[in-house]
Amino acid sequence: MTTSEYRIEFTETALEDLRALRAVDRAKIEDAIETYLRYEPEKVSKSRIKRLRGLISPQYRLRVDEHRVFYDIEYAVEPKNKLVLILAIKHKSEVNEWLTVQEVSDETDSNQ
Repeated sequence: MTTSEYRIEFTETALEDLRALRAVDRAKIEDAIETYLRYEPEKVSKSRIKRLRGLISPQYRLRVDEHRVFYDIEYAVEPKNKLVLILAIKHKSEVNEWLTVQEVSDETDSNQ
C-alpha cells in the first residue's frame, strides 16, 4: 500500500512565526513537519500529534520540543490535491492564549 503525499503550505502568520524562531528551533520544526505531516498528518499519537476537539480550526497540533505547530487538513477528490495548511507555530507558553483567540474568532465566524 502506498501512502499519497500531502502538499504543505504555510499561512503568512505561520511563516512569520517560523522566521521569528532561532535557527536551531526552525530547523527542528521544518524537519518535524516533513517527517510527520508529509504522509500521515492525521495519524494521532500520544506524544506528537493531537486532534483538537471543539474548534473549527485548527484541527490538529504537532508537538516539537517546546513549540506547537497548529494545522488543518484539506482533503480533495484527487490524492495529489491533499493539503496540510500550517496555521501557526507557537511556543507552548503562548498556546492557551492563542487558542482562546481562535475559539472567539470561530464563534464570531459561525454567528455571521
